[in-house]
Amino acid sequence: MPSAKILQAKEAYVAELSDKLKSAVCGVLVDYKGIAVADDTKLRRELRENNVYYAVVKNTLLKKALEHAGIEGLDTLLEGSTAIGLSDQDIIIAPKILFKQSESSGELFNVKGGFIEGKAAQISVLEEYAKLPSKEVLISKLLFMLQSPMQRAAIAISEIAKKKDGGDAA
Repeated sequence: MPSAKILQAKEAYVAELSDKLKSAVCGVLVDYKGIAVADDTKLRRELRENNVYYAVVKNTLLKKALEHAGIEGLDTLLEGSTAIGLSDQDIIIAPKILFKQSESSGELFNVKGGFIEGKAAQISVLEEYAKLPSKEVLISKLLFMLQSPMQRAAIAISEIAKKKDGGDAA
């Protein structure tokens, strides 16, 4: 039987993890066994730079944290080695980075599943999010699309003005 101090520390960890799960817009569970230290270090750096919380978690503690956060449907994924990536701002970034790592690592690093906005999500759904362009790219595409008609209208008006000016001089 663990001591009261250890139980208290585990309860505090579960409460902290539960808060992170509640505030996350997206979470991805991965099986990380066999990943090289250099690859893991590189992955953690990239996740940190993109404000994604990433941690290796005991399945029993993660199960309790998920229950406290009200996220259901992930219990079957909590087997073997488990790490979780949580993003509290961008739905796309955590799946994008973790799927990229999964593709480059082969069988050593696999996405198990996850959740989006508090609801369990299948791997296929997470993979679709991973394939989307980043928020910045989407915003720039939108701005380009909005700017294009205005730019064409300005060019047309300019050409009409040039034609008018040229017609008066002749």
